[in-house]
Amino acid sequence: MSSFEEFGLRKEILSAITEMGFEEPTPIQAETIPYLLIPNADMIGLAQTGTGKTAGFGLPILQQIDFGQKTIQALVLCPTRELCMQITKDMQRFSKYMPEFKIVAVYGGASIQPQIQALKSGVHMVVATPGRAIDLLNRKLLKVQHVKWLVLDEADEMLSMGFKDDLDTLLAETPPAKQTMLFSATMPNEIREIAGTYMHDPVLISVGKKNSGAENVQHEFYVVHAKDRYAALKRIVDLYPLIYGIVFCRTRAETQEVADKLMGEGYNADVLHGDLSQAQRDFVMNRFRLKHLQLLVATDVAARGLDVNDLTHVINYNLPDELEVYIHRSGRTGRAGKTGTSISIIHTREPQKIPQLEKLLSKKFIRREVPGGMEICKNQLFSLIDKVETVEVNESQIGPFLEGIYSKLSRFERDELIKKFVSVEFNRFLSFYENAPDLNVNVHDHKFPERGEGKPRRDRASFSRIFINLGTKNNMTPSSLIGLINDRTGHKSIQIGKIEMMKKFSFIEVDSRFEREVMGSFRDCNIDGVDVAVELKTSEGPKERSWEKRPVDFKSPKRKSNRNDKKRW
Repeated sequence: MSSFEEFGLRKEILSAITEMGFEEPTPIQAETIPYLLIPNADMIGLAQTGTGKTAGFGLPILQQIDFGQKTIQALVLCPTRELCMQITKDMQRFSKYMPEFKIVAVYGGASIQPQIQALKSGVHMVVATPGRAIDLLNRKLLKVQHVKWLVLDEADEMLSMGFKDDLDTLLAETPPAKQTMLFSATMPNEIREIAGTYMHDPVLISVGKKNSGAENVQHEFYVVHAKDRYAALKRIVDLYPLIYGIVFCRTRAETQEVADKLMGEGYNADVLHGDLSQAQRDFVMNRFRLKHLQLLVATDVAARGLDVNDLTHVINYNLPDELEVYIHRSGRTGRAGKTGTSISIIHTREPQKIPQLEKLLSKKFIRREVPGGMEICKNQLFSLIDKVETVEVNESQIGPFLEGIYSKLSRFERDELIKKFVSVEFNRFLSFYENAPDLNVNVHDHKFPERGEGKPRRDRASFSRIFINLGTKNNMTPSSLIGLINDRTGHKSIQIGKIEMMKKFSFIEVDSRFEREVMGSFRDCNIDGVDVAVELKTSEGPKERSWEKRPVDFKSPKRKSNRNDKKRW
């Protein structure tokens, strides 16, 4: 399906989703919507968070709701209050031009009386967390005997949180003749048991591979001694001045400790864990959504249901005990078509976990070096320059002070003034990282993959360092730059070394045996209006080699997409 009109949805629904910016269905929506419009067709949807699942099940339900009945016709179960509220909000937006549609969210951590009142007044759809749903069921206020559609969203999360008995109770109370939809990012055995017990010949609709993370997430790891974990975290955060991400810790105590240290040292961070009251939790999460915080330090349970689409990084301060949880963590970045990076800080007792994760996700993990002081200073300095380039000058507000400023600075020459200006930021980081020790663990002493893409790396002398005038301003990431080289040369196995990305340009090391081919592949190349220039960096300085011209007929890097798989369960 190339458009939502082809599904035959009501014009009221089409008007609402058009206003929301929906243009064409996501892969999960293209597969689920037409299938779920078939009465009583059970389905298991295997897809990551952030893929548009709510519209995938919500639009078919909204299409078929009988507004003449004042009974609960649809029950959606999800693991957390935040996800419960998000689904309800989305459904309200989908039904903007259907005022007769009534929906209520019921969840713990809030007063039950308004929820009871809403149920008594009559609703068509209930979105609930399992615990509060059981409470209302026991009070005979949640009446599910007329349910036609039952949705289990993030079913694997609900099972991992210990809701198996609650789900069994709720599923058993609903009518046998209903349409059951189960959505999950992973496929543990408990999901199969639920399908075998409560579902009728369900179809499995898989978007991407089983147990795979989001396609546009790059996975990296750093190797340090356990005692250096926090110091490594600080350097990683300092390396990315514009970072907006979640730092995952294993325990509440560790989460609080790391957050306290970061906040105590001036980082724009806060904490999220189970010991916070609901009011504290809402306050922190709202600040994070509004980007008043750059870093949220959280446990897995506390972060469930946090719906943020533009995270740049997820940092695993500790790898989870159950490696499938890593899929959920990393899936919080790289959402809504954006790219992201999942970083893990590995200590010397965890060498076996990286190959296990690579096998689980069918992806290679890149080993990075913990950055040193000069690399951090460079990134911070260029970030400052970028801010200066884009800052808006309010002439009317700053005008009265300019004469005095000009007077104080008039004795400095232009070059000296620029040096003093940038040194304000540079000296702060330089003094902090001066004589800072190397935190990297010697790879030969431990069974870790070499730096690079998880494979033994050749000597640095076999790499050529190439300059290319594409950077983050051109929506480039290390992974997309590697993909671009693969696409242009036609080789998928060119060994890549260190990658340095700036706003307007990048440096990338490539296997010297392919130097001529890589350089030549970018001759007369234009990407999104930018004439691509490449130079070979040598000891004498940058130099462009002239290779045979090669025609280029595309505008942007090609991206390989997984085929959607649909089969009988």
